[in-house]
Amino acid sequence: MKTHYYLSWFNDFFPEKLVKWMHEDIKDRKSLVMISAQPSGYKGEHVNIDDVFERTWLNQANIIFDEYHLIDYRMQKEDAQRFIQNTSVIFLCGGDPVLQNDFLAEYELSDVIKNSNAVIMGASAGAINMAAKWLCLKNTGYEVETSTIYDGIGFDHFAYESHSKRDYATFVQGYLFPLSEEIDVYAAEQESAMRVKDGKIDIMGHVYLISHSKIQKLVETL
Repeated sequence: MKTHYYLSWFNDFFPEKLVKWMHEDIKDRKSLVMISAQPSGYKGEHVNIDDVFERTWLNQANIIFDEYHLIDYRMQKEDAQRFIQNTSVIFLCGGDPVLQNDFLAEYELSDVIKNSNAVIMGASAGAINMAAKWLCLKNTGYEVETSTIYDGIGFDHFAYESHSKRDYATFVQGYLFPLSEEIDVYAAEQESAMRVKDGKIDIMGHVYLISHSKIQKLVETL
């Protein structure tokens, strides 16, 4: 049974209905692996995983694990792969999707994550990299000279877009339309989530399906 959570961004904590989903799905709580989207941002200093923002969401949801591991460039590749192979939940953190994408490739983590039986979660950049494809625009502050379509891990055959400052008014302007001609795009506003469980998609909040340059708001299934 494969369960994937595509999360946008939550300014405070998970809504109660999302917490209910997660309590149903996350039964094994032996360990949580979090994969940074600022993998070289700590410059050797010790980072307390208690301070990782996404972990506070899980704490407030009373989803507590026996062990926690944060994966970035300070961890050896072999150790990172081993922790992923043995974990209960994998959480791809928010931050810079390009840096995270490069890190996943350099550490050869994508296949290891795909082969895992863990519940997979991603927030913002992490959710973007979970999808099959995603679009990086040159004017969004990431280090790309031209707008580029990236390949994600590809748990599910769609593209995903999640940026906290974008909403329907931005999506409808059409910057995702060219990508939507080759693959369905799910675009999420802030405080939104998608769960894909055994191929079935559930929706919470404001999520839009963009397909062949047509956009429609999806009905919440919670």
